[in-house]
Formats: sequence, structure tokens, C-alpha cells
Amino acid sequence: MPGKFEGLTDAQWDILKPLMPLDPIKRGKGKPHTPWKKICNTIFWVLITGARWVDVPIGQQWGSRSASHRWLGVWQTDGTLDKLLESIREIAFLEGLIDWNRLATDGFFFRR
Repeated sequence: MPGKFEGLTDAQWDILKPLMPLDPIKRGKGKPHTPWKKICNTIFWVLITGARWVDVPIGQQWGSRSASHRWLGVWQTDGTLDKLLESIREIAFLEGLIDWNRLATDGFFFRR
């Protein structure tokens, strides 16, 4: 069963915001940069729900699917995504939210 995600809360964003890259430099004319929170909401929505990019919801808290998909590719290539995920894991571990004795991935459960 796919997950449900309605966007980052303000508390969650307060944790992620300092980890985000600086806003890109605007080159010439064109649309302004989409705020990182909207990009993250859209990327997390696709990853959590397992839905297709074409099904990304439209609304105030979401970025466009093209911008979000593009930034996911950039972050995968330049290491930003790994840095974000590592930081999230460290914070979750320090807060006691990860139980290393019980792991699950893709529906497979492993108990040490």
C-alpha cells in the first residue's frame, strides 16, 4: 500500500531548511526559482507515495513536476541528496527514532 504525504510541516521544514543548498543564481529572464520547501514536498510526495511524476498534485505547497524532477537529478549527481538523507538519519538516530534492531525496506522485515 502506498504511503500518504501532504507536505512538510513547519517543524520538519525547520530541520531541513539549514541543510538546503543556497538558492541558485538567476540567469537572465525567466521564472523565479521555486522555493526549496515546494521542491522537497514534491520530491518526497513521489518517493513516499510511489506515484508517477505526472500525478504530482497541484497546489500551494507543491513545486512543478518538471522543476522538482530536475532538482532531484541535480541533487543525486552533486551529492546533495545523500547529504540530506544522511543528516535526516543522524537527526532521527539522535532523537531515538531509529531502532537498529528492527529494520525494514521494501516490505521486507529483518530482526537481529
